[in-house]
Amino acid sequence: MVQSATRDRFHLHPVLRRGGRAESAGKMNHQGKRRGEDGFATVIDFLLANARLVLGVGGAAVLGIATLAVKRLIERAGRPPEDEKADQKAMDSWEELSLVSASPKLLKKGIEGVVMKQILAATKAQKAELNRPVSVAEKPKAPEKKELLCFTLQEKLQRYYQTQVILPVEDVSRAQQQALDICTEIQGFLHSKHPDMPLGEMHLGGSLLDDLQVMAADHACLLVPLQVEDSLWALIPGEETILGNPQFWMVRRKNLEYFPRGRSFWDRFLVGGYLSSKLITEVLSKTVMETMNWSSISSTVECLVRPVMGSQELKLEVLDQNSKLYISILPTVCLNNTILTAQLEVTGNFDNLWYQSFYTSETAKLTELDDKDCGLRKKCVKTLKAVCKNNPALQKLSGRHLINLILHLSEKESDWTEAAFADRFQQAVREMIGYLEIWCLPTYFNENVNLLSEFSEEEIDEMGFMLYCAVSEPEVLLHAL
Repeated sequence: MVQSATRDRFHLHPVLRRGGRAESAGKMNHQGKRRGEDGFATVIDFLLANARLVLGVGGAAVLGIATLAVKRLIERAGRPPEDEKADQKAMDSWEELSLVSASPKLLKKGIEGVVMKQILAATKAQKAELNRPVSVAEKPKAPEKKELLCFTLQEKLQRYYQTQVILPVEDVSRAQQQALDICTEIQGFLHSKHPDMPLGEMHLGGSLLDDLQVMAADHACLLVPLQVEDSLWALIPGEETILGNPQFWMVRRKNLEYFPRGRSFWDRFLVGGYLSSKLITEVLSKTVMETMNWSSISSTVECLVRPVMGSQELKLEVLDQNSKLYISILPTVCLNNTILTAQLEVTGNFDNLWYQSFYTSETAKLTELDDKDCGLRKKCVKTLKAVCKNNPALQKLSGRHLINLILHLSEKESDWTEAAFADRFQQAVREMIGYLEIWCLPTYFNENVNLLSEFSEEEIDEMGFMLYCAVSEPEVLLHAL
C-alpha cells in the first residue's frame, strides 16, 4: 500500500525551509503598495492556479523555490534606493529563478514550457520597472493606523473559529428537531407497513448530534438498527472475506442444521448464506422513499420534505425557507460491540458487504480526552473541517480523516490547552503531510484500516501540495475560497 515513489514528494526543500516563517517574520512593510507588486502577484496567482502542472516528485519544491524568489524580489523592491547592493540582490533572485528553470531533475514534463515561461516573462518585464527611479509623486503615502495592526496565528485561528466554524445554536436546534420529527414519521410508517420487522429505535446520529458540524447545519443521519439474533448470525471480519479489505465485513447465517431458514425474519434477505445489505436497502427504499406520503409529512413537520432520487443512498432533502438539510437513512447491524452499516455507495456492487463504522468509538474517545484535560481536540477537528471545506484541494478530507488525525496526535502530544491552539493546528498540518507521504492514515481503533486508500495518486498529490505550501505560511489555509 505504501508506494516508495510518494515518500519524498512533500519533503521541505532546503531553500524553502530557509525562506519560511523565520525569514518572513517581522518583514511586514507598511509603506503602501510597492511598484511592481501587481505583476508579481499575478505570477504567484498563476503558479497557484496551475499547481497541478508541478505536482509529482520534486514538483512542490520547484514551485516553492520559484515563489520564494519572487517574494524576495517584492521585498527588495520596497527597500530604500540608497541600498547600494539592491541591484545585486535583485539579480540574485533572477539567478535563483534561472537555476530552477535549468534544473531538469526537479522539473516534470511541461513545467518549463508553461510555468517557468510565465515567471521569466513577467519578471523580465518587471526588472526595468524596479530599476526606474522613484519620483516624488510616486512615493507611497504613510499608512493608516489600522494597517499597523498585526495578528498572531493564534488570534487569526480564534477569529476564524468564531466566524467560519461554529454554528448558531438556533440553527443546530432547528435542524435536529426537523430530523427527529421526520425520524418519528418514518419509524411509525415502517411499523405499520412491516409490523413483523424487528427494528430497534431509530435515532439521530452523526456530526449534527455530536457538535462536530461546521459552517452550516445542513446534514444529518438517521440510524435504523436491525435486531439480528446473535445465536443465528455471525460477523465475518473483512480480512477473512474474499476481498481481504479490513473495513468490509460480512454477516453470515449460522446453525442452519439446528435452526433452519425461516427462524429469523432476516432470512428472507439471505444471498449465498449471508445477509445482503443491498436487499435490505432496496426494501427500505421502496417502503420509505417510494411509498410514504411526503406531501402529508411536509404539512406535519411544516417544511418541504422530499426523497433524493437517483442515488444508492437513502437520502431526504428538507427545505425550510432559506435553509436546506439532507438526511441520510442508514441501516445498521450491531453485534459484539461491532457496528456495521449498509452503505452501497461505498461497498459498490457487492451485495453482501457491510461497512464497519468506528465513528461512535472515535467521537466518544475524542470527548473523553477533552473532558479529562479540558482540551481543544474537538475544536481543532472542527477548525480543520472548515479549512478543508473551504479549500477545493482539501475537500475530500472528511471528518473521519481529521478525527483520527487528532486522536493519533493526542498519543504524541499532551498539551491541548487554549494557549496551544496554534501549535496544535500547525502540528496537525505537518502530521497529515507525513501520512500523505506514505499514503496511509490508519484508523485509531484498527491500524489495518487505511483511511487514505480510497484516494488516487493525483488526489494525494493535490492535498499534500496544498498542505505543504501551508507549512511556512499556515494563514493561507484560513482564507475562504
